[in-house]
Amino acid sequence: MSSGNLLFMDDVDRKLLLSLQANGRISNADLARAVDLAPSSTLDRVRKLEERGLIRGYRALLDPTELGYHVQAMVLISLDRHQAGPIDEFEARVRAVPEVVTCLHVTGRYDYMLHVVLRDIDHLRNLLTHSLGAIRGVEKQETFLVLSTVKDDQGFPLAESPGVAVPERRTLEVSSEEARIVADDAAASQNPGGVTCRRQSR
Repeated sequence: MSSGNLLFMDDVDRKLLLSLQANGRISNADLARAVDLAPSSTLDRVRKLEERGLIRGYRALLDPTELGYHVQAMVLISLDRHQAGPIDEFEARVRAVPEVVTCLHVTGRYDYMLHVVLRDIDHLRNLLTHSLGAIRGVEKQETFLVLSTVKDDQGFPLAESPGVAVPERRTLEVSSEEARIVADDAAASQNPGGVTCRRQSR
């Protein structure tokens, strides 16, 4: 997605994206009612948002506890080398580990932050020892158990300009005499060879 896409969305596009982020299974008819558009126009808008890369796909959100994953942890990892080869190899190996939900390449004392889900503590131990610890180039690991989830992923903010409040639009009031003077000046600029007389009001 281009970094400028957010700036070229109108309010209807934002409402569409907000609705789809909240409920990816919403019907086109319900979506059209939410944004006050015809169903055909709504479908066309959504397709254009997909083509522009603003919508990458649609997925179901699963409950990890119901799936048997009762332990979540954040694992910080440092590599012993930082050349392209070792980095590419580590990232390829991590992508193949099913317990790794998210892997972020970060700055600071560690190189990577991994969000992992597990059945129990023994599962965590095996992951750290036989899966992540066995990847060539891993120098150090530090693990933090997740006690609770305060806020789940709820999608991205869709403000007109991220982090910047949109200023209120204000209307400048002018008197009828001032408006007439501006109009006369505009006419004069379009007719530079002519003469425009303006009587001063008293």
